Amino acid sequence: QVSYVGMVTREVHITPGSMKIVLESSNMLDEVITVAYGTAKKSAYTGAASVVDASVIEDRLVSNVTNALSGVVAGVQTLNSNGQPGTSSTVRIRGVGSINASMSPLYVLDGIPYDGDIASINPSDIEAMTVLKDAAAAALYGARGANGVILITTKRGKEGKSKVTVDARWGANSRQVKNYDVITSPEQYLELTYAAQRNAAIYNLGYTPEQAHVYGNSMLFESTGYNVFTAPQGESLILPNGKFNPNATLGYSNGVNFFRPDDWAEATFRNGLRQEYNLSISGGSEKLNYFVSANYLEDEGVIDNSSYNRLSTRTSFEYQVNSWLKVGTNMSYAYSKSQYPDEQTATASSGNAFMIANSIAPIYPIYVRDTTGAIMYNNEYGNKIYDYGDGKSTAYSRAFMSQANPAGQLIYDNEEYLTDLFNGKWFVQLNPIEGLTLTGSVGATIDNTRYHMTSNPLYGQFATTGGQSLQQQERQSGLNLQGLANYTKTFNELHTMDILLGYESYEWHDEYVYAIGSGLYNPTDWTVNNTLANNQRKGYGAYGEYATRGIFGRVNYDYNSTYFASVSYRRDASSRFHPDNRWGNFYSLSAAWNIANESFLHDQSTWLDQLKLRASFGQQGNDGIGNNYAYLDQYTITGEESWSDGKLAYKGNKDLTWETSNAFNVGVDFSFWKGKLSGTAEYFSRQTSDMLYNKPVAPSLGYTSIPMNVGSMRNSGFELELRYRPIVTKDITWELNGNATFVKNKVIELAPELGGKWIDGSRYFHEGESMYQLYMVKYAGVDKATGDALFWGFETDKETGEKIPGSDFVTKEWKSAYRQSTGNLLPVVYGGFGTTLNAYGFDLAIACSYQLGGKIYDQGYQYFMGSGAESEYGHNWHKDILKAWTPENPNTDVPRLDASAPYSYYSYLCDRGLISSNYFAINNITLGYTIPTNLTNRIGIESIRVYGAADNVALWSARKGLDPRQSYTAATTSTYTALRCISGGIKVVF
Repeated sequence: QVSYVGMVTREVHITPGSMKIVLESSNMLDEVITVAYGTAKKSAYTGAASVVDASVIEDRLVSNVTNALSGVVAGVQTLNSNGQPGTSSTVRIRGVGSINASMSPLYVLDGIPYDGDIASINPSDIEAMTVLKDAAAAALYGARGANGVILITTKRGKEGKSKVTVDARWGANSRQVKNYDVITSPEQYLELTYAAQRNAAIYNLGYTPEQAHVYGNSMLFESTGYNVFTAPQGESLILPNGKFNPNATLGYSNGVNFFRPDDWAEATFRNGLRQEYNLSISGGSEKLNYFVSANYLEDEGVIDNSSYNRLSTRTSFEYQVNSWLKVGTNMSYAYSKSQYPDEQTATASSGNAFMIANSIAPIYPIYVRDTTGAIMYNNEYGNKIYDYGDGKSTAYSRAFMSQANPAGQLIYDNEEYLTDLFNGKWFVQLNPIEGLTLTGSVGATIDNTRYHMTSNPLYGQFATTGGQSLQQQERQSGLNLQGLANYTKTFNELHTMDILLGYESYEWHDEYVYAIGSGLYNPTDWTVNNTLANNQRKGYGAYGEYATRGIFGRVNYDYNSTYFASVSYRRDASSRFHPDNRWGNFYSLSAAWNIANESFLHDQSTWLDQLKLRASFGQQGNDGIGNNYAYLDQYTITGEESWSDGKLAYKGNKDLTWETSNAFNVGVDFSFWKGKLSGTAEYFSRQTSDMLYNKPVAPSLGYTSIPMNVGSMRNSGFELELRYRPIVTKDITWELNGNATFVKNKVIELAPELGGKWIDGSRYFHEGESMYQLYMVKYAGVDKATGDALFWGFETDKETGEKIPGSDFVTKEWKSAYRQSTGNLLPVVYGGFGTTLNAYGFDLAIACSYQLGGKIYDQGYQYFMGSGAESEYGHNWHKDILKAWTPENPNTDVPRLDASAPYSYYSYLCDRGLISSNYFAINNITLGYTIPTNLTNRIGIESIRVYGAADNVALWSARKGLDPRQSYTAATTSTYTALRCISGGIKVVF
């Protein structure tokens, strides 16, 4: 039996000869974590920080490391409305701190703020990610750390023999979130269309039931635009009882083409291949350590011409020249090719394959067929000919998204981003005297991205102009210079002082040019020279820059590993503000008390490892207004033969200055029974004042808004992280983990002229309430006598415009003036939990996430619950529409189908579309087996692990098709939905 303080006791069998026994840390109290501008022992740290190590990241099959954070860290929430491979999640740390300004965290890569594409970082190169959540943890980053900081530390070599690691995995991507439960039967869809037209005739045109029956049948072709059934001579498709004529046959020929419905989802979506290969070589000696890696990733999406390919390499060297000088570098290069049909998140775009395939009625053909029913092909290119519903592909034209067929567009059109991204860090570290470390670092990022787009001249909306080509090239570069001086000294073996002084400058430049032309000579050539010059080729170019300067310092104090204190200060300047308002001062104060180290608790050491109380308060700034010259008036100058005098396009504000966040945090870290149970509990409050805000103004002024500092907001809440290890033996280790975050948001103050409230489209902001509210009419159900939709209305005071108390009444008329606040939509709690189990060479890991207590506007469902009005012709219905009011079914909350309804139900915001945003997701399941080392060592291999992994395994929400992870307010399947990946792999170390 081998034991050591802070380590897990192990019992091992005695074997002849030498033995190597490795003990596992029991409570990680002395774990060294990466913090702002350095490292710290977790036991001595006074800030709020959570660490995600390599083992968690490597299990996730993600091309972008931000997608691995979901449910892993308390206080961190990820949102993703785009499943395109390579895209990033939106990350929010402890809520949102602003209405208009940036809400994204700062990413710091190996100590240097990083503005490159996060997708270019190979997740297998990452040693750990540290999330800094409070002011004590993040204040030293000043301007860009107001919304939290995520520190990414890449792998380095370690002293010892060279180690080669090869990791290969293969898998398949598929849609995780399927479509809503929609009508799939062409017959049933036409029955519903008939009902909408028949009801319009009876309830709005005054027709008799017999006349309405004839009218309903006559309007089928007008409302759909297509005949896809053939009825016997003299018979109608829909019988007087509203049922489909059983004598009608599927398919119709007009003598030129044959028409029959196709399954648009089957033709549009696919399973994509995912394959990834990682190679790394690492090692080191007393003076030199090195790490070299290479990665290839091919990640196909679930629609054609959607993929992300990345080839990356990273090299890290650190060399101890002598006792007082150390030098090092960490450089990476990544080439990526992203086939990115970017209209897949535009919910009203004719190029959105998800919107069309999920929403189109089940009566339309996707292909053009000859009179025999055979699909026709383009003789020149050998591709299928797609029916765009524009009256040109065939004689028929549909009302729903005429000129649209994304399945064909994805074949004939092409969009791609080609990126070369270099990131490097070089440092020199001096130790002139004992305890003093001087470090100078240079960080550089260069991102060259080319964009190519061709819209084909054969079919679709650009056929009339001969197609279109666009070329764009953008070069972004960032340069970060950093100088640090750190002095550490221990006095009388009780007092330890750690003093840091630093200077940092950052410059960012962005330059882009692009050209566009129409009239393609070669439909597959993306160059603008491939277009006709007499069609007015056009070119544009622009340049932008941004800079910050920072001077900062920090003092940490430790008394006998029991009492800890820290103070930090940073003075920052941002080029986005006028020189008179450019500098801001930010600070933090924090302290901690490790009660477990007190003498009166020494006799409790058998069960108490750590009990540390800590508190912090600090102030941070935010300059993320979105315009790099926000203090300047900006003009648009035009002219063909002579210059115009310029038109004011952006109104600057020289009085604009820092948005400021005041953050308070109090927490407790605990560990019991040699780490069997450990965790953290924290309360936090962050109030933002002088919020950066684009105040709307009358467009007649020539601009639509002016940047200002106005108002304040508060985010507060509670976080809990727990880890429990019920079994720790020689052969079995089982761990359970979980976290929960409770967050409240409140708008404290808005611009004085707004009178305490602000309506911005469908968003509603009110002092004293959450910023996440929608402004919509309240649904009151259905009139049982007529089937009309009912809404709650109210009278307003003619002088104040305020609602008159007690004046609510039910109306059949939807009016914008009747809109009211929905109340707070944010969830009460969100978080994650999981387990890891290692037993006899097998390892199993499961990670889940959840959200409870909120609401979301289910835009997709509302879209499928229309009345059948003209603006809805040709789009599908949810099966809940079968519950629509009829004289025989008066007790329902679904209004009658009526093609002459005064409005389209789906296009008007009413709270009928609100639903619970609760969800539970299994994010990852990984199962592996490591071959016993006594077998692999015989062939000179350190370890071999074979494994299978499933990422984005399953999602349960309040309704099939609903994904509440898309945003805080609204969700739909009319966007690139999340991907599920199932894969297997092998990892060999030698």
